[in-house]
Amino acid sequence: SYGHGTGEARDSVAEANNEGDVGTCPDCQVMHLRVGDSFIADVNDFAQAVLFGTDTGATLIQSALGTLNNSRFAQEAIDYAYRRGAVLVAAVGNADGAPSRPWPFASYPAALPHVIGVSALARDGSVPSFSDRDKILNDIAAPGDDIFSTLPRALTAARPACVNQGYSDCGPDEYRHAQGTSFAAPQVTAAAAVLRAARPDLRAGQVMNLLTRSATDVGPPLRDALTGWGRLDVTAALAAAESYPLPPADAYETNDDAGGRSRRLWGRRRVIVATVDYWDDQTDVYQVRLRPGERLVLSLRGPTGSKLILWQPGTERVEGFSIDLQRRQIVQSRSHRAAERLAYRAPVGGEGWYFVQVKLQEPGSGPYRLEFSKS
Repeated sequence: SYGHGTGEARDSVAEANNEGDVGTCPDCQVMHLRVGDSFIADVNDFAQAVLFGTDTGATLIQSALGTLNNSRFAQEAIDYAYRRGAVLVAAVGNADGAPSRPWPFASYPAALPHVIGVSALARDGSVPSFSDRDKILNDIAAPGDDIFSTLPRALTAARPACVNQGYSDCGPDEYRHAQGTSFAAPQVTAAAAVLRAARPDLRAGQVMNLLTRSATDVGPPLRDALTGWGRLDVTAALAAAESYPLPPADAYETNDDAGGRSRRLWGRRRVIVATVDYWDDQTDVYQVRLRPGERLVLSLRGPTGSKLILWQPGTERVEGFSIDLQRRQIVQSRSHRAAERLAYRAPVGGEGWYFVQVKLQEPGSGPYRLEFSKS
């Protein structure tokens, strides 16, 4: 190991002590959790670290690694941390063929819902060719090329005449000008910590929204695959956090799928106000219990492109493509307007917990109002 995790921590929180560099949040505390010996880790080891960090009190969780696999356990761990207020940040990754062939998608865990995916910027503001692209899951960009960082002294000792022992400019050629999305992610994590220090009342989703929507657009107009919403701007994010109105908070997250990830709603009539985001939270799922002959009326008012879908009891997931999945879908709204309505009567023998899906199918984000009544 060459101290990759140690360097990431220092990039976030290095103290102003006249030595080396200074982190964006020099007064922050750090908990080191080792999940492997290289950049590539098992996603379940990552998930165990997320759970341990959350239970030990971490409010920001940073990872600068990639996994070759994904698992339900990993998503459950992220959901667990998110519900308890933790902000999760991950590097989108560097392609195997870098710098000539960047991957057109973010790696895990950056590709999972409720994680801020971070790409890299060069000193001139351009996007380095090694930084992975993703039009949906790349959320924000930060400097990640020619970075001054730390290295173990065992590596820098080969150049004893170099003054900055323990730092990248004294390292071997391949480490001297550090580059990678791993060096961009710590700056976003530290910025989230600064926001949390200024506004401890912010929910995790609000912190994510403030950081990404206050970014400076540096690529193609608006959100793009190279830089997401743009370059990290801590000053703008702080200003947005002190202004009103704040981004709406969603008290029902995480409810991104059927089965155990959905939110159960009780009563004969309810009004739910929540949010959807095409890039990070396209789907919300709720459970409503119906008895045989009972009529359910659903109405939705939300961002343009919102859709209502009703699923059978026993449905385990609502995303994907299979014949069985399509058979489980009962009815869906026909248009993608801002206002939608569905009505359904449970048949004889149809008692159970039905799943109501709110899905945003067009780029956009915002609050929605879902109302249901049973008669």
